[in-house]
Amino acid sequence: MASNIYLVRQRISRLGQRMSSFQLNLNPLKEPLGFIKVLEWIASIFSFATCGGFKGKTEIQVTCPSSTDNKTVTATFGYPFRLNEASFQTPQGVNVCNVDWKRHVLIGDYSSSAQFYVTFAVFVFLYCIAALLLYIGYMNLYRDSRKLPMADFVVTLIATFLWLVSTSAWAKALTDIKIATGHNIVQELGPCNNGVTCHFGSVTSMGSLNVSVIFGFLNMILWGGNAWFVYKETSLHSPSNTSTSHSQGVVSPPSVM
Repeated sequence: MASNIYLVRQRISRLGQRMSSFQLNLNPLKEPLGFIKVLEWIASIFSFATCGGFKGKTEIQVTCPSSTDNKTVTATFGYPFRLNEASFQTPQGVNVCNVDWKRHVLIGDYSSSAQFYVTFAVFVFLYCIAALLLYIGYMNLYRDSRKLPMADFVVTLIATFLWLVSTSAWAKALTDIKIATGHNIVQELGPCNNGVTCHFGSVTSMGSLNVSVIFGFLNMILWGGNAWFVYKETSLHSPSNTSTSHSQGVVSPPSVM
């Protein structure tokens, strides 16, 4: 019993000493484990920035029955893409065809897919920062531990799967957003089917949203590829080496009389 308590105290003491002795070492960034983590960190920034920062609008040219002049009504939308809350607006002070255009909105709510994608990308961004700090400051602690590499490996596998799920869901939602804000919108507006002549005008380019999907799948590839290098740090890949390092680090307790 006394020997077990002594071993626990020794391990806690060594852990405290290692955590308190932060030593900056950039060499892990030159290895695939650290270098790919930097790429994952950068890719996650592009993922949530290109999606979460988007704002756009769709315009419709309207011609009233009693006039030949074209007037423009505009619906503004953006992240998190609750299109059913994006109402049409007329130029300030202009009555277009005696229609209350604010009562008419776009169709669809794609906030769940968009928010899931962006939120997950932000969490990945934060995890990459924590992992990089561990790599460049406590690499000895990381490699001497059984639990840290294993936890890193499990998180890597989960992140790879979630990148696939979140990006696929967001890609499908983006396709529906393009349809809901494109030419088909004219067919869905009530005034356009009741005497008012409507023509689709334009919609903001969604190139940045396409880039967000590309970066989502790129993140999945990066995390999937990095899983191998993280796996090599675990005891599953080299259990004999890990057990040897642990046995060498154990201090024999004093004999109990």
